[in-house]
Amino acid sequence: MLVVDDTPDNLSLMSGLLKDDYKVKVASNGEKALKIAASENPPDLILLDIMMPGMDGYEVCTRLKADATTRDIPVIFLTAKAEIEDEKHGLELGAVDYITKPISPPIVLARVKTHLTLKASADFLRDKNEFLEAEVARRTAEVAAIQDVTILAMASLAETRDSDTGNHIRRTQFYVKVLAEKLRNHPRFDHFLSDRNITMLFKSAPLHDIGKVGIPDRILLKPGKFEPEEFEIMKTHTTLGRDAIAQAEKDLGTNVEFLRMAKEIALSHQEKWDGSGYPDELSGDDIPISARLMALADVYDALISRRVYKEGMTHEKAVEIIKAGKARHFDPDIVDAFLELQDEFRAIAAKYADSDQDMSKKAEYLAQTGVAPA
Repeated sequence: MLVVDDTPDNLSLMSGLLKDDYKVKVASNGEKALKIAASENPPDLILLDIMMPGMDGYEVCTRLKADATTRDIPVIFLTAKAEIEDEKHGLELGAVDYITKPISPPIVLARVKTHLTLKASADFLRDKNEFLEAEVARRTAEVAAIQDVTILAMASLAETRDSDTGNHIRRTQFYVKVLAEKLRNHPRFDHFLSDRNITMLFKSAPLHDIGKVGIPDRILLKPGKFEPEEFEIMKTHTTLGRDAIAQAEKDLGTNVEFLRMAKEIALSHQEKWDGSGYPDELSGDDIPISARLMALADVYDALISRRVYKEGMTHEKAVEIIKAGKARHFDPDIVDAFLELQDEFRAIAAKYADSDQDMSKKAEYLAQTGVAPA
């Protein structure tokens, strides 16, 4: 207990009344009371006089309730001010009770016990809520981490069979992210590019070529131009990818938000603005925004990246090709955003550039398949 009163006799009276059941601290003024309340061992309840010189009880209560460290300490006013308006004002300031002097010891003890019981219950519930909130946050973070690891594992599986390196996955993730952030306030895209959806785009981008796991090595790893029948098989990686993700979702037994976007990207990132892409020959705004963003990111990276069978072209040449594809291959507004962001694209490409070791490992794998050039 903390008893606050400027009269020594009153402090002695209350200490004597409470000492058999409680550890009692006393303060003869408001400043000292606030200091004790904010200490490392705060009181469980405060009995507070109102009429004190300097800082009165109303002001002390106001400051206690304004401070996050002391606002949950119950305050009982113990005062000679007996007017209804005085009591009303005290309760409006946040006090839990109002007892007028001269006191009745049994009544004071009963009310103190009641409010300590209520405080114990409130503390228990608050601690439980804090625990539950922390547990929810922990499990949410755990689920997000599992999602990220699952996506990267699936994407890496596709990458091991492709001529791309793992850094292609990282680069395209960041290309898509910076494009989305650039376009988030554009009137054609602002309805879709929320913070949440941009995060989902970033997570989903690595799965754009997951369907390549279903393409035979003799086609997937062919360094030269595809024959028509080979290209038809290669085109099926889009539907294979979408179907694999859809099957995983079906096995899970529920729709998963981040997988919805992954299905869009896997299926439609080879569509073209003019309708000449595949697999569904979608055009214009019929192509999902997620796939339109991925289309440009994927093509840019394919142009600048070296492979075991080719050198990458310069950033400037790749930019010219992207510009030439405006309103034919790519959404024109996405191309405009890319042109404004091209320095950021160049920086991402440099940060996640393929090392000689990456290329050596990939060359070794391709040589083992028997279809890569020496």
